[in-house]
Amino acid sequence: MSKPKNPDKQRNPQTCGEALMHLLEGYGVDTVFGIPGEHTLELYRGIETSNVRHVLVRHEGGAGFMADGYARATGRPGVCTLITGPGVTNAATPLAQAYADSVPVLLISSANRSESLGKGWGCLHEITDQRAVTAPLTAFSHMVTSPEELPELIAQAFAVFYSRRPRPVHISIPIDLLGAPVKGGWQVRTPPPKPVASAAVVADAAKMLADAERPVLMVGGGAQECGDSVRKLAEYLDSAVVSSNAGKGVVPERHPLSLGGGMITKAVRDYVETADVMMSIGCEISETDSFEDYLTINAKLIRIDIDSSKFNDIYPADVAVLGDAKPAVEAILRKARDYPVVANKATAANLAAVRDRQNADFTNVEQQHKKLLLKLRSVLPPDTVIMGDIAQLVYSGSAMMPVNQPRTWFYPAGLGTLGCALPGAIGAKIACPDRPVVALLGDGGFLFTIQELATAAEEELAIPIILWNNNSLAMIRDGMIKRGIPEIGVNPKNPDFIKVAEGFGCSTARPHDLDSFAEAVACALGARAPTVIEVMEGADWLL
Repeated sequence: MSKPKNPDKQRNPQTCGEALMHLLEGYGVDTVFGIPGEHTLELYRGIETSNVRHVLVRHEGGAGFMADGYARATGRPGVCTLITGPGVTNAATPLAQAYADSVPVLLISSANRSESLGKGWGCLHEITDQRAVTAPLTAFSHMVTSPEELPELIAQAFAVFYSRRPRPVHISIPIDLLGAPVKGGWQVRTPPPKPVASAAVVADAAKMLADAERPVLMVGGGAQECGDSVRKLAEYLDSAVVSSNAGKGVVPERHPLSLGGGMITKAVRDYVETADVMMSIGCEISETDSFEDYLTINAKLIRIDIDSSKFNDIYPADVAVLGDAKPAVEAILRKARDYPVVANKATAANLAAVRDRQNADFTNVEQQHKKLLLKLRSVLPPDTVIMGDIAQLVYSGSAMMPVNQPRTWFYPAGLGTLGCALPGAIGAKIACPDRPVVALLGDGGFLFTIQELATAAEEELAIPIILWNNNSLAMIRDGMIKRGIPEIGVNPKNPDFIKVAEGFGCSTARPHDLDSFAEAVACALGARAPTVIEVMEGADWLL
């Protein structure tokens, strides 16, 4: 249901809101997610006279999550347009998620009229300091004071998205300025290039890797574009490759040197502790990648990052490589070939033993997860985008789900936001209509954003929604049990999810074995509506 291009549309916008949408179109924006409101009407005039498509969401938080999903799947910024006050506060959580995971999201919101700002007059949707609400959640948040500021602000936003560590941006525009007349002719400005690592630092990193006996490469979300070079470097060094959640698929997990996203398992963490040199590529080395407060790193540490603040955090770099990951890895690979490699050439055999230990350590529930995830993988094309929620099935998937292409596995571990998977999958499918998109979620998270089934159904999106139902907030319940705390507030009464989904116009399925599960997923990929596929934890066919 894409919006058709119309070359005959008005190309000389008259109001600030209209000119802004045309400027965004010039930067390559083709879709915005939002809900129209009294304070954003001039933006919708611009949507009508541009070739930008509007997707109606059912909650402002859904708009933020859809913009986030759009950005994750494409690497291009996702954009949402929301009203003053509650629109902004409802979008604050998706902004925080995008900030934590370095995702380029642009929130364009209205604000109260200029003369009322900060005065507490009791205006509709009033926040006395709207910029302050989102400032800690964004690369920058700005309250516009004149329409003439907007070309510079949009250029600064796209510089954040394409030239440095990508993070969300919020621009607030008072309603009187949105309707103000402008001369037009706002021009797109080319973002500056990303920094390039110095030759001296590249040489230091290459020599340290070549001299290592047990090197390990760790890839994160910043390594999405350099998978082939990382693979070649790993093969040259005979190095294991471990990924963060955001780095799954950068190096194909079928590769004998890959341990995938296995940092959540003790077997992989123990192996990493034996490394003498570790190189982190576009990775925070986050607590949420290992579920450990602090990862034990005994190795000398090389860090490649576009964000210089990462070099002296809790994991200080012995060699700090400031620059874009792809040219940095390519340069290190070229330089490393000048040196003889010390590594013992037995890494693949050692990693097979690590994988065997991982499998032996999985719990009963995790083994159920593994059965389902491997069956799901067998049905899905390799380029399927998988959007995961905060759910035990997805935690397990970090280690268990084979992922062999970048930008195909997304699990927002950084903020840990319940409810993000469904709207994130909608945003990804809108962005990539010709690619399969799947949502993985639990019953608790589903209820946070279940209303976005209406958007998915309205847009006729073929999204299999895999619902793992254990009728509890299981991670929190298990923590209470472990600590001897009564199970308070963790065993809610769920609705009949199948009836709810059918009420939204979705297809549904309750599989009775692995084959019927696979059949349901295959049918869902070709449907003209989302399909909710409910799987009950502990079902006989998973034991």
